[in-house]
Amino acid sequence: MTSGISRRARVLAAAVGTGVLVPLVAAATPASAATPAVTCTSAKAGLAAKLKQDISAALATRKGTVAVGLYDRSTNTTCTLRAGTAYDSASVVKVTVLATLLWDAKKTNRYLTDRENTLAKAMITKSDNAATSTLWKQLGMTKIRGFLAAAGMTQTKPGANGYWGLTQITVTDEQKLLKLLTARNTVLSDNSRAYILKLMGQVVSSQRWGTPYGVPSGVTVAVKNGWLQRSTNGWRVHSVGAFKGGGHDYMITVLTHGNSTMNYGIATIQAVVKVIHKDLAAS
Repeated sequence: MTSGISRRARVLAAAVGTGVLVPLVAAATPASAATPAVTCTSAKAGLAAKLKQDISAALATRKGTVAVGLYDRSTNTTCTLRAGTAYDSASVVKVTVLATLLWDAKKTNRYLTDRENTLAKAMITKSDNAATSTLWKQLGMTKIRGFLAAAGMTQTKPGANGYWGLTQITVTDEQKLLKLLTARNTVLSDNSRAYILKLMGQVVSSQRWGTPYGVPSGVTVAVKNGWLQRSTNGWRVHSVGAFKGGGHDYMITVLTHGNSTMNYGIATIQAVVKVIHKDLAAS
């Protein structure tokens, strides 16, 4: 049935379907339209424009697909880039796993067991995969999905069949989680929040790259990173962090894939966060 479809349209569709580049199609969708821009807003005069300019410049020569989220409570500043784009979580999901464990324990009014504390510490401070798998299996999909719903993390899709590292995450949801960790709320108790931030502040030195890069002295750091290589989209390299001090209270998420190496992804993240820390410190 081909009524209503012109022969020319059918030829174009066939050409595109076989991977042939059709000049008319290429002209209709210029490259600039496919590249989202950094957007920033701020209550501090001039800060949004400065951040937009500097983050954009930091990414101008970088390859791969990068998503960025910044929120500073002190100046009511927000920056986003590809906030809704989904990425394989790698080890960044471990913060969600611990938050789920604490959220569930709070519901039954119990403390974590010594075993759970040991697993949680290994999972966050050393990014221990076996500890994560144990807790993921213990919690199960119902509790994990329950926490995500309570946290409003509607864009996060847990990895199937125990593959927690393939959980789909977005900047939007990771920023929601960081906000929960850094201010009073009804989802996580104050003790739970303090516990998670304490462990994120004790990450081993070899894994403290990413969002803490270029942080001013005197500012507290809580960080969790993730890295994973797959046959498609190369290396996924991510970093989430919460920072407080110097008159600011802010959180940063940078998610990347399409990196040629893990170190390339780290360098991309650090180019972005270096200018964020600098601009906020100067504001």
